[in-house]
Amino acid sequence: MVRQRAFSGTPWEDKVGYCRALRVGQQVFVSGTVPSDGQGGTFAPGDAYAQAQRCFEIIQEALEELGADLDDVVRTRIYLTDLGYWDDVAQVHQELFADHPPVNTTVEIPRLMNPDMLVEIEVEALCENDSVSPPQPQRSILGRPIQPTTYPPMGTYPPTTARDLDEGCLD
Repeated sequence: MVRQRAFSGTPWEDKVGYCRALRVGQQVFVSGTVPSDGQGGTFAPGDAYAQAQRCFEIIQEALEELGADLDDVVRTRIYLTDLGYWDDVAQVHQELFADHPPVNTTVEIPRLMNPDMLVEIEVEALCENDSVSPPQPQRSILGRPIQPTTYPPMGTYPPTTARDLDEGCLD
C-alpha cells in the first residue's frame, strides 16, 4: 500500500525523524500539533482559544496536502497543560466539528516543548477514497527538471529532439 507523507518544514521533523502527517490508503494520521508561530516560537502565548485554532490550521494544511479535510476527521486527541483551558479549546473543537463530530480524548499533561504552549492536538482521518493520486515523478533531462507549462515554450513534452533542448540544459 502506498504511503504518502506531508511535512511542515519544522526542524523537529528532521531532528526527531517524523512527518506532520501520513496517509495509508483511506487513513490519515496527523502528528501531535502545537501552536507554532512558524519562527520557532509560540503562537498567541497564554490564549488557549487562539492556540487551538492555530493547531487546527496547521492540521488542515497537512490534511489538504494528503487529499483530506477536517470533515474527514474521525478522532481528535487534545493535550492540555491545564484542564482550566478546556472550555476555550472545546469551543474551537465544537465550531469546527459540530456538523460531523469525531470521537475525542482530552487529557491534562504536565507541559509541552515551549512553556507558553497550552495545547497540542493530533487527529486521525478516514477518507472516502482509498488514495489520492500518487505524486507524479518529476521528469528530467540530464538531471534537470522539466516544467511542462514553461519548457520548452509551445514544444512537445518531454522534449524529444535536440532542437527542443536549450544549451543551458546541457551544462
